[in-house]
Amino acid sequence: MTSKMKRSRKGEPKVPVNENSPVIKAFRVYQSELDARHDKHERLVKVSRDITIDSKRTIFLLQRVAGSDSELSVLEEATDKLKQIQQTKFALIAKELQGEDPYRFIRAYSPGLQEYIEAVSFFNYMKCKELVSLEAIQQDLVFPDIDNEQTSDSNSQSEIDQSQACSTATSKPKPKGTIEVHVPPIEYMLGVADLTGELMRLAINSVGAGNLDIPFEVCKFLRKMQSGFQSFSYVSREVKKKLHTLNQSLQKVETACYTLQVRGSEIPKHMLVDVLSAPMSDIHMYTDDQSMDE
Repeated sequence: MTSKMKRSRKGEPKVPVNENSPVIKAFRVYQSELDARHDKHERLVKVSRDITIDSKRTIFLLQRVAGSDSELSVLEEATDKLKQIQQTKFALIAKELQGEDPYRFIRAYSPGLQEYIEAVSFFNYMKCKELVSLEAIQQDLVFPDIDNEQTSDSNSQSEIDQSQACSTATSKPKPKGTIEVHVPPIEYMLGVADLTGELMRLAINSVGAGNLDIPFEVCKFLRKMQSGFQSFSYVSREVKKKLHTLNQSLQKVETACYTLQVRGSEIPKHMLVDVLSAPMSDIHMYTDDQSMDE
């Protein structure tokens, strides 16, 4: 009986929708809001991918400082790339987030934001040998609202001069007539945690360039970062994973410093990079073989 009723219902003509019904009107509004939200999410994801690509290119450029004689030219080129990311990519995100709750769309641009923070942190270390602050990163992501006429050329010039200097900014209220990309503290922590891997590569690459002091400087810096992250205890699962990677990077740099300090004179200079780049077990095996030969 029920099967016959179902078959007969399939053949029935569709009931016309009354567009004047209050319920239908309400659901049409919900549909347009959800479609607009999904479209905005997709646009933010696309911009975040472009930010990730450009930030990685900036990091690769900064890694060339270890074997380059023109350190200033590399830093200037990296400054231009970071400004371009801010003014072309993050300005679009700030426009999309204008009037929105930033935490609603944070997952859409979180990968690009973390990669950008890593690039800025690496640039700040190469230039000033210190860690960039959250306030400095936030100030670089505040842009004048083009639709608002309350902007001035002096404000934009001061922002450019500030981004070129070492980042020691303090928290300031958001000026009127501006839009911004909000940087949550957890995103700052995750981006800074990725810096440790680049510092480890810098320490190893600097040995090949003949600079044997950088590994010891990096080691001291990583130890300070480790103590800072450990003071937070358990924050999130992502931070815990980043802390594990930090410990691995620090251990590799410490092993490299030990090799340079204790066995550096026994290893030929042209083999130092190969030895330090090898797994730690191979390094200990090499040093043990040298001890047995003695």
